[in-house]
Amino acid sequence: MSLWQEGIRRHRGWIAASLLGFVVLAFAPALLPPFYLRVGTLFLFSAALSLSWTLLGGFAGYWSFGHTAFVGLGAFTAALLEGALHLHPATLSLAVGAAAAALACTLLSGLLAWPILRLRGIYFAVAMLAVAQVLAELTSNVDAIKGALGIVLPRVVLPGVAQHVLYYRLFLVLLFAILAIAFAVRISRLGQGLVSLREDEDTARMLGVPTERYKIAMFVLSAALTGLLGAVYAHSLGYITTESVYRTDISLDMIVYCLLGGIGTLIGPIVGAALMTVVTQVVLGQLLGIHMFLTGALLVLLVLAAPAGLVGLLARRRQVPAA
Repeated sequence: MSLWQEGIRRHRGWIAASLLGFVVLAFAPALLPPFYLRVGTLFLFSAALSLSWTLLGGFAGYWSFGHTAFVGLGAFTAALLEGALHLHPATLSLAVGAAAAALACTLLSGLLAWPILRLRGIYFAVAMLAVAQVLAELTSNVDAIKGALGIVLPRVVLPGVAQHVLYYRLFLVLLFAILAIAFAVRISRLGQGLVSLREDEDTARMLGVPTERYKIAMFVLSAALTGLLGAVYAHSLGYITTESVYRTDISLDMIVYCLLGGIGTLIGPIVGAALMTVVTQVVLGQLLGIHMFLTGALLVLLVLAAPAGLVGLLARRRQVPAA
């Protein structure tokens, strides 16, 4: 039995649950009022970002504290290119901008990969945070980039489709596309190599695992997908500045969602994003005075109750492999 067949067989329950979730979420715009649909859009965007981070942080064990660098680079690449080209219709402009954003992040991550991936642990995490800060400063202070003044992006209009529904569906498609990519990586030989790299990189290298090639591949793939999401996110905002896309809290949220759901799992980031989005936007949304305190307390309790994440806890209790 091949690795692909074995991986699909072992995770068939999670695959079925994911497909069912996709169908349910696809019908949500017809059932939910606009406020809850916007909360759903935030959840889909956050979950997709967390899955992109997982390719590097969860699979390879290289935690990035500055993944917002690629969100911002993707957003500004799309905004500047689309503003220069003036493509019509706006759907074509969005497609070209998103492709350019992914390419820009691929190129930057490729250039950064060799020096920055020589660092490990907290040194790599802080170095990525520094990359994000440098890009934010450049965006804000270089007049040609217009980060301080802001950029208006073309408004994408589809006949009969409201704006909030359009971006909900875009992020839904992107989430499940990234989930499919992550699953393909997870059940492949590459995925097995990444697990050995994460557990003990030196031993994996001595056993013949091409650790350098594997972690560079995940760094570039994670950056490209994050940049693509950044471009679509910029369009969903309609107007971006440095402060709106180079946000440290976006990077931290990716890590928190993965921790809550289960580091190194596929469903974990989605579960973590769903839980925290509902809690922060719906349950605690009216308690602004103590919002951050309650959110922090909830995070501490969840981490103490489920150190392996909610998906790990569920898998252990039901004695099934975590996805």
